[in-house]
Amino acid sequence: MKTTLLVLCLLCATAAFGQAITGTGALSSEPYILQFPTHPGHATQRPLAPAQSLLETSALVYARGVRPLWEVAKASELIPLGDAARILRKEHGTATKARVIWEN
Repeated sequence: MKTTLLVLCLLCATAAFGQAITGTGALSSEPYILQFPTHPGHATQRPLAPAQSLLETSALVYARGVRPLWEVAKASELIPLGDAARILRKEHGTATKARVIWEN
């Protein structure tokens, strides 16, 4: 128990000593000021680029009028919940079962 406590104290002291060194020297009391590089041309105003078409050389396509939804979409068939449950129960009964059952 004493050796474990001694090793723990040594590790904590090493970690604390490593945090005290900031890279400017060994245990200097002078503050270390970080200076980040500046990018002066980053926020300047520039004119907009000319417009570019995303389409290659395709013709413009347009249509007039509104097409009703019943001409375009299929009508969805609603199945009652009870019928859906019966169908699933039949599928579950006819599904292939595992041949080997492992028990641990």
